[in-house]
Amino acid sequence: MNCHQRAFVFAGSMSRPRLLPEKSFPTYAYLSGKHPHPVRDPLGHSYQNEPVNVAVEEALGSDVFRWGIDLFNHGYYWEAHEAWEPLWHAAKPRAQHRLFFKGLILLAASGVKIREGKRPAAVRHAGRAAALFRQVVTVSGGLFEKALGMTPAALAEYAEAAVASAAVLREPKSGQPEPVFDFVLAPKSESV
Repeated sequence: MNCHQRAFVFAGSMSRPRLLPEKSFPTYAYLSGKHPHPVRDPLGHSYQNEPVNVAVEEALGSDVFRWGIDLFNHGYYWEAHEAWEPLWHAAKPRAQHRLFFKGLILLAASGVKIREGKRPAAVRHAGRAAALFRQVVTVSGGLFEKALGMTPAALAEYAEAAVASAAVLREPKSGQPEPVFDFVLAPKSESV
């Protein structure tokens, strides 16, 4: 079955590896109106965290990028978006990197909207992410494919398939979110 034929399922039972197991996940996956804002509220899980600076040349191999993957794969979509945003800002001089990071940010935003039950917004974000991933051209050595464990074009198909049917969300167990995507981002090697 190709990714367009997949039904939208909970992916919590899938094996989801950790890239940075020494880092602890946030105490909650942020949803507006349900939790304190992670950055602006003094009770937020990331209140007063220092901003991160990463050079675009190092971005795909950085712990910042890998932390974003861990967050995304385990259902912390708002937090993954926040992890990847500094990389998108750093990528201004490199158009392909900028498209790549913006696509990841929009895909994470789609995960938030799925969890909030806002299907039209989830579909819009996933569609925009897919369009950006399709614009990413292969760069030397398959850099983006190594970073994702799949081609950006394949991720575009997964993004669209993920919002093809309605989600049935469950309450998270012990505060840990259930991933809503049935794929895993898995870099192909330790040094991307």
